[in-house]
Amino acid sequence: MTFHVKFHQIRAFVEVARQGSIRGASRVLNLSQPALTKSIKELEEGIAAQLFIRRSKGVALTECGESFYHHASLILEELRSAQEDILQRQGKLAGQINIGMGASVARLLMPGVISRFHQQHPQVKVRIMEGQLVSMINELRQGELDFTINTYYRGPYDHEFSFEKLFEKPFAIFCRAGHPALGATSISELLKYSWTMPTPRGSYYKQLEEVFINREQFPNIGVVCETFSSSISLVAQSDFLSILPQELGCDPLLANRLVMLPVKETLPKATYYLIQRRDTRQTPLTTSLITQFRRHARQINSMADEG
Repeated sequence: MTFHVKFHQIRAFVEVARQGSIRGASRVLNLSQPALTKSIKELEEGIAAQLFIRRSKGVALTECGESFYHHASLILEELRSAQEDILQRQGKLAGQINIGMGASVARLLMPGVISRFHQQHPQVKVRIMEGQLVSMINELRQGELDFTINTYYRGPYDHEFSFEKLFEKPFAIFCRAGHPALGATSISELLKYSWTMPTPRGSYYKQLEEVFINREQFPNIGVVCETFSSSISLVAQSDFLSILPQELGCDPLLANRLVMLPVKETLPKATYYLIQRRDTRQTPLTTSLITQFRRHARQINSMADEG
């Protein structure tokens, strides 16, 4: 006889996996620990597979559990999205939108779009995750992120996600005000200094790596920062150099601390894409937010053309 997985079993399993313990999931779901334990036991017996390894402090997913989690969490997110889609089509403009932003986008493009969207739809909750695309892949796969705007470097994701080019941004080499490198006009003059870069897992910085290797001019990257803000702070307050979005040179909060070095070499531009699952169907409000990002991207492209 085929075992039919029940919704409460999926919900219990996913929350226990996320919390790493029965106790934590019990608090989140407001259910008793015995009830959750029973749901998990029935699920494991029904599918004839052990999903968790019990430990002295909490639980961990087995290999089968990891596989089942990817499907189960996506089911819950699809159900949430489907419910919100129906409510929104009925005129109840509420719900939650989960988006991912590259650090540069989050700092300079996102605030205006999100502020405008929130004024139009104050009942909608927006969760913003900041980081490189590689750190968001699992959440995109599982439906926990509706979309991301990020750079993309060719890889194994083309069949899973759609990539819609939105805009390009020029990057430049920066140092602090008063840095001894001021006056340099070529990258070769800067190789003697220490450099910092955001994580090399980032799409644009993989692109940069190719450029430096081809020119046989590879800087001494002594510090790798996992966050964009860490790179900015380190450059602004030390003798490290870095390659950052050119627009930071016009940022009123940083203009007196960061100086752009006008080297003769042309650095590649970073291309930003709207990235979402190929099989996804966005809710009306998520579609509306995407439209606003597209509109803002067209403005960026127009200004770049005029410049």
